[in-house]
Amino acid sequence: MSDLRVVLFDLDDTLFAHRAAVEAGILRYAETLGPPYGTAEADEVVTLWHDLEEEHYHSYLAGRLDFEGQRQARARDFAARHGVELDDAQASAWFADYFEHYVAAWSLHDDALPALDALEAAIPGVRFGLITNGDLAFQGRKVEAVGLDARMKHLIASGEVGVAKPDAAIFHAACDVFGVHPDQAAYVGDRLRTDAIGSARAGLTGVWLNRRNAIPSPEDELDAATAGVRTIPSLAALPPLLAG
Repeated sequence: MSDLRVVLFDLDDTLFAHRAAVEAGILRYAETLGPPYGTAEADEVVTLWHDLEEEHYHSYLAGRLDFEGQRQARARDFAARHGVELDDAQASAWFADYFEHYVAAWSLHDDALPALDALEAAIPGVRFGLITNGDLAFQGRKVEAVGLDARMKHLIASGEVGVAKPDAAIFHAACDVFGVHPDQAAYVGDRLRTDAIGSARAGLTGVWLNRRNAIPSPEDELDAATAGVRTIPSLAALPPLLAG
């Protein structure tokens, strides 16, 4: 990696503490709503909301729902599990109210900025960028809110490019924006197949940030090994990995 020029990152749950903000947001919102939402156990509320996000956000990425449609679907299904029916307008308003609690909890992971500083010190002239599956305007709002816009040269979003990770085209598009060959770039993300395997197969150095000590499936483990994926437990381990 002596010719490494660009380090690209996933946004949510890699640099940006998305999961923590989601949990704080839905719990605070459920509490303000009161019964029947506020009577459920916190773990049940969080698990349901995460499951609905995974289901409907991936429907958006696959083109089955538009961006507002996946928000409505998440709100409608969550309410229905608590015996409340919402039409489209009500679902949009419900999600908008939740969203304010989510925004209030936005933050970076504690190891994000120190890792960027250490990379800049270890690799003179290195540039940073983001590749994210999502809407460009929405993801850009998060980047600006937590101050990452001052550190990231470019933000590449699937909603703008027209393809989503793990498609090699989005990784190649990011390399083109930076004017580098894929073997001059590394990509770091918290999802093994979507981020690390996808980027490694596209010719970048693929790094899996396994914060939660997840155990991959046998298929993922084999594909990761074949693609040459590197694994780290935190961003503190990234600078020595890439500069070594």
